[in-house]
Amino acid sequence: MAIDGHPADRQTIHQELERVRVDMHRLVARATAADLRRRTNGTRWTNGQMLWHMTFGFLVVLRLLPLVRLFGRPSDSFSRAFAAVLNAATRPFHAVNYLGSVGGALVFHGPRLTRQLDHTIDLLHRRLDVESEAALGRPMHFPVGWDPFFRDTMTLEQVYAYGAQHYDFHRTQLTLGRP
Repeated sequence: MAIDGHPADRQTIHQELERVRVDMHRLVARATAADLRRRTNGTRWTNGQMLWHMTFGFLVVLRLLPLVRLFGRPSDSFSRAFAAVLNAATRPFHAVNYLGSVGGALVFHGPRLTRQLDHTIDLLHRRLDVESEAALGRPMHFPVGWDPFFRDTMTLEQVYAYGAQHYDFHRTQLTLGRP
């Protein structure tokens, strides 16, 4: 099945996952304690909190996959209603998202952070490999107020690709290695 007129591009998604893995390992290995405590550019998070948030984005992808499989099957109106309910909870979502990264960074840092990312990326690789073309083309409505990369409707393939988009966006906000 074609996605937006193009066949699903699993290889590109696999390559992006590996690019992120290598980059995160490099960032974590080079980050000093002072780097991790420094504020990021344009957010309230520190670099350490942002690194966890960037990793957590891939955990979110993992959790979204069954939702797209579930809500991509019923009628379009069911998926749209579900997204509307989630959009109504945008303000609490942002508060939980912020606090979750603050707390998560206390637990996930250094080698533990990269192990979590490795485990999650390995799972994403395995799941992507077994998805059918039809499944990758299955759409679901999303709460666009939750993330700038969420579109009104996203396919399962776009959800797999979302993790790297989210990572790259936040990667530009890091202030590692700066005075």
